[in-house]
Amino acid sequence: MKVDFEKGNGLVPAIIQNANTGQVLMLGYMNAQALAATQESGLVTFYSRSRETLWRKGETSGKTLELIDIKLDCDHDTLLVSAIPNGPTCHKGTVSCFGEQGPQGYGWLAELSGLIEARKTADANTSYTASLLQGPLTRTAQKVGEEGVETVIAALAQTDNDLISESADLLYHLIVLLTAKGLSLTDIITELQTRRA
Repeated sequence: MKVDFEKGNGLVPAIIQNANTGQVLMLGYMNAQALAATQESGLVTFYSRSRETLWRKGETSGKTLELIDIKLDCDHDTLLVSAIPNGPTCHKGTVSCFGEQGPQGYGWLAELSGLIEARKTADANTSYTASLLQGPLTRTAQKVGEEGVETVIAALAQTDNDLISESADLLYHLIVLLTAKGLSLTDIITELQTRRA
């Protein structure tokens, strides 16, 4: 990867994106040393323009950004950094520096998957999701079947709102089933991508 650091007097913008949800988390700047430190450590490191030194995101707060991938734009002067955040990214305590909301659209499904994953260790007496994850797999699989049938019925004989509601139930229970099997929506997306050809 040949980055054109000269255009920006030794610095390039680095857009940080949540690798799971696609949400833009923040914008920072990197020089060649910050880029090298990021690649070597696996933790996103920037160049602080105000302090004129390298700084690793989360070095004092512990809210680091774990590097997944770096892409270079077509002009070779901007980086797109995919990372997994360890807590809120913004110093104000929000998920993103671009607002308080979490991911929107399809990205929210990754957040939902994370919430379901976290329920594996929750109290099954107070969490329906935990009761499914900690119960027999047959129960969760049966729920997917039931919700699938209800979705078909809603599509053929009920309102669009009913179809939306039943589809939401089906998708939720499918994610729970995948989680119970140690799989994720990412596995499904990967499979669908292989079929695109």
